[in-house]
Amino acid sequence: MNNITSVSFRIDTNLKKQADTLFDNLGLNMTTAFNMFLRQSVREGRIPFEVTLDVPNSETIAAMLEAIQLENDGNKKTYTVEEALK
Repeated sequence: MNNITSVSFRIDTNLKKQADTLFDNLGLNMTTAFNMFLRQSVREGRIPFEVTLDVPNSETIAAMLEAIQLENDGNKKTYTVEEALK
């Protein structure tokens, strides 16, 4: 027989709602999702994803947004390699 225990913790209400929606769309519930996370953590001997504080700074974010706007601009000018090098 399986030994089962309960774990209780507190999380932000909005985060829980978003997670419930995501897991439901994936055909999972919160318990199954957490069990998957814990099993994968134990299997890999680590948190199974990269935990980082590498967040783009405001200048990089502005450049990325500008690039997206330029890409979506129907009136954008294009250059050949030779023209761009000039």
